[in-house]
Amino acid sequence: MTETTDITALMKDIGARAKAAVALLATATAERKYAALISAAEAVWSCRAAILEANAQDMAYGVEKGLSPAMLDRLKLDEDRVQNIVDGLRAIAEQRDPVGEIMEEWDQPSGLNIKRVRTPLGVIGVIYESRPNVTADAGALCLKAGNAVILRGGSESFHSSRALHLCLQQGLLDAGLPEDAVQLVPTRDRAAVQAMLTMTDTIDVIVPRGGKGLVGLVQREARVPVFAHLEGIVHIYIDKEADPEKVLRVVLNAKTRRTGVCGSAECLLIHKDVANTIGRGVISALIDAGVEVRAGDALQNIPGVIPATDADWGHEYLDMIIAARVVDDIDAAMDHIRRYGSNHTDCILTEDATAAARFMSTLDSAIVMHNASTQFADGGEFGMGAEIGIATGKMHARGPVGAMQLTSFKYLVTGDGTVRA
Repeated sequence: MTETTDITALMKDIGARAKAAVALLATATAERKYAALISAAEAVWSCRAAILEANAQDMAYGVEKGLSPAMLDRLKLDEDRVQNIVDGLRAIAEQRDPVGEIMEEWDQPSGLNIKRVRTPLGVIGVIYESRPNVTADAGALCLKAGNAVILRGGSESFHSSRALHLCLQQGLLDAGLPEDAVQLVPTRDRAAVQAMLTMTDTIDVIVPRGGKGLVGLVQREARVPVFAHLEGIVHIYIDKEADPEKVLRVVLNAKTRRTGVCGSAECLLIHKDVANTIGRGVISALIDAGVEVRAGDALQNIPGVIPATDADWGHEYLDMIIAARVVDDIDAAMDHIRRYGSNHTDCILTEDATAAARFMSTLDSAIVMHNASTQFADGGEFGMGAEIGIATGKMHARGPVGAMQLTSFKYLVTGDGTVRA
């Protein structure tokens, strides 16, 4: 593949080929899609040396561009992460094929039999930054749901994405499916992104996966429908009835396991009754782990904290930084989350079942957790094999977007010479 300056012609051709591939995928059996994904998984593993070599080029490019440690972590591949990609492809392959599933069936007094049946969405455009594993995850999920996909990876992951894309295409070829079902835009030129946003004749939905700048651009300028989350401003509320051991374990994992993922905790809200006990302990543990804690007034007597400013509330750090403040009660915690959150993932730590139920039923985030690390906000951890992203809107798909969420439906209506009175 070579870069080109004629972006309009390039994208028009990619779109036309994707549209043609969708028509062929409509009759593809579950067995052939399964075979394509298993073959792709085998190709990824057998080509891991080439994939890691390509990733080394991307890492050098990322360092030259001055990417933050968290963003470099998103970009980095090693043998364990390649194995995770392989496992994800296999997990998606093993899932039930959603296409053709009868969602609902009923008979009408008129004599009609009506079925609501899952169908592919069509052509999906995925625009993403840094994380090369999205190439495999998005390509596999779209294929599983019978969709063609146009992948436009970030400039940082250009070589890694290309190496993984070749493996997906090998899987399609081995299974006798159209290689155009999974296409990768072969240029770093940002004009390709602008073109995708207006390809209403060939792209049915856009999924942006990246930072606030990218997602905001897509939401503002797309003429194609969008599944998106703007930010992962993830809160953890430590209730007065929280178990201190669980708090310590969950909060440290939620913040420090991987700071660059969208499920990383960004703000701690601590009930005033436990601010000087559980709160003080967990903040000290975070500081000892290397986390910069930006705290509100009531927590500034803890050694090592940095005074928070207004800008720290509602901020997605994606780094070893967390904001923390004391709240009067669960209502104050939920008010804070509504004001500063992003409807992505929020968590309550408590042994009070009534408080947990209230928090989980009242907050309108896409994912609401109780006594569990927010790092579980991930399609793979939800049993979806992988995810194409986490949608925080309310139309069509919400939360982790897996193969099932990449389908629509149609009605199949059967009569027997039936006419309407």
